[in-house]
Amino acid sequence: MATVVDLFTYPIKGCAGTPVDSTYLTPAGLAHDRSFMVVSTDGVYRTQRRDPRLALVRPTVSADGGRLSLASADPGGGDSGVVHVAVTTSAPRRDVDLFGVTYQGIDQGDEAAAWLSDLLGAPSRLVRVPPEHHRKTDGLTPGTSGYADSSAVHLLSRASLAHLHTKMAERGAPPLAMDRFRPNIVIDGRPDGPHGEDWSAVPHAEDRIRRMTIGAADMGYTKLAVRCAVTLVDQEAGARGGPEPLRTLADYRRAPGGGVVFGAKFSVVRAGKLSVGDEVVVREWGDAEA
Repeated sequence: MATVVDLFTYPIKGCAGTPVDSTYLTPAGLAHDRSFMVVSTDGVYRTQRRDPRLALVRPTVSADGGRLSLASADPGGGDSGVVHVAVTTSAPRRDVDLFGVTYQGIDQGDEAAAWLSDLLGAPSRLVRVPPEHHRKTDGLTPGTSGYADSSAVHLLSRASLAHLHTKMAERGAPPLAMDRFRPNIVIDGRPDGPHGEDWSAVPHAEDRIRRMTIGAADMGYTKLAVRCAVTLVDQEAGARGGPEPLRTLADYRRAPGGGVVFGAKFSVVRAGKLSVGDEVVVREWGDAEA
């Protein structure tokens, strides 16, 4: 059977992920996923596309979401220390810009802002999604999310990454870590696909999932994950690491609407607990789009 082999939540958009063995899938994604965002002093979102050093920020959120800790993994030996933030949801709201769309954010104070500004080398603030945030996301199965690029959940299979590595090896390029793609759920295993295939041997089977149950949660397909320059960033170094994987993906994973795709995105149809080891039960299959 196919099972969940990794779960990752990304408390701060663009920053390092936190691996978890078990978590709750909320309507907006894994608990605390993209609940926070780093913005410029003008409120414009920061992203690894322009600020790759965001990858060096290692956030930790308490179970109740009331406390956020920021630590640095600067390979250059810099030591920014650790900042502990008492998360506020009652401070005044401010406008923040995400892909040209205005949302609201709750500023988390000067200490976090100063720490992030120092690490990134650019004046920055940290904001949190307000409790009344009701963002609507598009795709085949509409839903909601926090400050994620689009849908609540990004799913990727080990078979797809292994296939990419085979293609890259033909160019003489070394393999890349899964964290280049920043998935929430990584799956692996051996159930039958929609046409009787062995899932573990067929890359991109996740593209064809239209409805699935994992643990106590149900998810519906929204769209393919269009990849951008963030995949070029070495997540350990916080710096761009070369043309891969976009160079190789452009050879065989071009989307009909433009760009290259890798992995699939889902909305949450029914919230519930997820754990590593949970079986992936596909309720409905569709046709591949790429």
